[in-house]
This record gives sequence, C-alpha cells and structure tokens, in this order.
Amino acid sequence: MLYHLLYPLHTTISAFNIFRYITFRTIYASLTAFLICVLLGPWVIRKLSKMQIGQYIREDGPQDHVKKAGTPTMGGILIIFSLIVSTLLWSNLTNYYIWIVLIITTGYAIIGFVDDYLMQVKKKSKGLSVRIKLLMQVILAIVAGVLIYLHPDFNTRVTIPFFKNISPDIGWVYIIFGVFVIVGTSNAVNLTDGLDGLAIGPVIIVSVTYMVFSYVSGHVKIADYLQINYVSGSGELAIFCGSLAGAGIGFLWFNTYPAQIFMGDVGSLPLGGSLGMVAVITKQEILLVLVGGLFVVEALSVIFQVGFFKMTKGRRIFRMAPLHHHFELKGWPEPKVIVRFWIIAIALALIAMSTLKIR
Repeated sequence: MLYHLLYPLHTTISAFNIFRYITFRTIYASLTAFLICVLLGPWVIRKLSKMQIGQYIREDGPQDHVKKAGTPTMGGILIIFSLIVSTLLWSNLTNYYIWIVLIITTGYAIIGFVDDYLMQVKKKSKGLSVRIKLLMQVILAIVAGVLIYLHPDFNTRVTIPFFKNISPDIGWVYIIFGVFVIVGTSNAVNLTDGLDGLAIGPVIIVSVTYMVFSYVSGHVKIADYLQINYVSGSGELAIFCGSLAGAGIGFLWFNTYPAQIFMGDVGSLPLGGSLGMVAVITKQEILLVLVGGLFVVEALSVIFQVGFFKMTKGRRIFRMAPLHHHFELKGWPEPKVIVRFWIIAIALALIAMSTLKIR
C-alpha cells in the first residue's frame, strides 16, 4: 500500500525512489510487524485472559507443565494480524505470489482458529477432527498449487540441493509435490509448538533464511551468478518473510520462557503453511527439509513413536513424543531444551545458506 502511495511521488521528490528497493521495504516491514506485535501484545493477552481462553495441559505430559494451565492461548492471531498488515503495507500488491502466500496464510489461520475456538471456547476436547483438519489443509494447498502451476512464468522444475545441473521437470505432478511440502511443513511446525518459544524461534530463523532465498531467486543477475532457478517476481516475497520474522520476534517478546501467551493452532498452522508456500515459489522446496530440519525431526519423532507403539503393542522409542518432551523427561530444564533446539536450527540454516555456493 505504501509502495503504491509513495513510490509514484519519486518523480517529484527523489527521496521516495527508495521505495523501489525490496531491501528497504523488507527492513521496514520487519520493524512494522515487530512494533504491531509488541504494542498490541499486552492488550491481546488481557483480552484472551478475560475470555478465559487458557491452555489445556495433558495429564500424561511432563509434570512441570501443570503450572502453565490457563496461560492465554490463540496468540497466533497477533502474529498473523501483524504479518498480514505489514505485508500489505510494504509489498507491491500487484505481485501474484504475494497474494498466493496470503491466501495460504489466511486460510490456514482460519482452520487453526476454528480448531482452537472449538477447544478453548466451546470446550470440545479435540476441536476439529484430524481428518477434517487435514482435508481442509490439503484442499487449500491444492488451490495454491494450481494457481502456481497456471502462472505462465513459473516452471515445474524441482531444485536438488548441492547439484547445479540436476533439476528435473515433473510437470503437473508438481501440484501434488507442492501440496506435500505445504501441508507437511504446516503440521511439522504445529507438532513443534510445545514449549515456550520453541516453535517461534526456528520459524524466525527459517523465515530469515527464505528471505534471502526469495531475494536472490527473484534477482535475475544474482540467480544467474549463483546458478539457481530464477523466479520472476519472487523477490517480493522477501518482504513477506521479513514481516514474518518481525512478527515472530514481537511474539517471542511475550512467548519467551516463562510464556505469557501461546500461539495455538491459529498460529502454528499458517506459519508452517506459509513457509512451505514460500519454499515452493522460490524453488527451494527440498532444501526446506534442511532449513527446517528441526521441524522435520519433531514430526518424524511422532510418526516413529506411534508406528513403533502399534507394531510392538505398547513399546516406545522415546520417553514421550514429540522429541522435545523426551529430553524434558530425561531431566533437561525447559529453557535448556529450547535454546539447544534454537542452536540446532541456526546451524541447519547456515548449512542451507551454504548451498547457494556449494553446487
């Protein structure tokens, strides 16, 4: 919005020419999202507390979590509001990819909101059924995948990290592939959201990483120099990723240990889904497995635990899944689990960034 209002004035006031630069708008989009979160955070916490929308704690979980019962949840509303407002303010609204990412973000936020609303307000213990929730996620991802596939400037090649000459074109199957990336990332982030700041920290790290990928993939000269797929218009997604990072940092202000607010499904589902969507658009889909490796491991720990439990009729691989609870039950203090997982996320992001040159 600001881009469309102020950049046209550069013909009379040269200072407004700065709005043409994605880097400038990304920085201020991040700051805008951060400030919105920090300023609205106390009001949102009071409002959720007044409505008695508090976190439910599993009886079979770590005993240290009992004291968290009643902490306001559904704080993802704050993140998503800050993210969307900041993106709309600072991005070029004629950009096709911005709207696709916003569709996924908004759609998944609605799914998460309904799920949280049924559990927290209507007091339905399980919220939406897993089948319905997954079906809705898949339908939205298919819509986004088709929109991407139909875009005339978008190719259906898949980037293989570390190999510059291997980029298979999978045609219409790319829609299915994209759905898998979007839905998988959404649910992986959702499973990671179990400790104070555990999920939002890696979300910030991944969003900053894809902020860089968005910019370089959308810059024809840099993309050619780095020998990566050039995606015309994808550079504008750096503003979305910057907004996501800023909103995440603002939310972390209140979500850091001991948390004053939790994000709930209304936060975790759209954050994961939007990161998956950005990975698809920037042609760094498979690399998301490395960048978001922490989310992958958390999700796999649940899959392996459930599978092994059923196969062996009651035996377990971990003391508890997702993986972060396993380390808690081993005696690690919660802050130690959180910070160590953040360190791992940073290391994985740095390795992923190195693939821009190692190919």
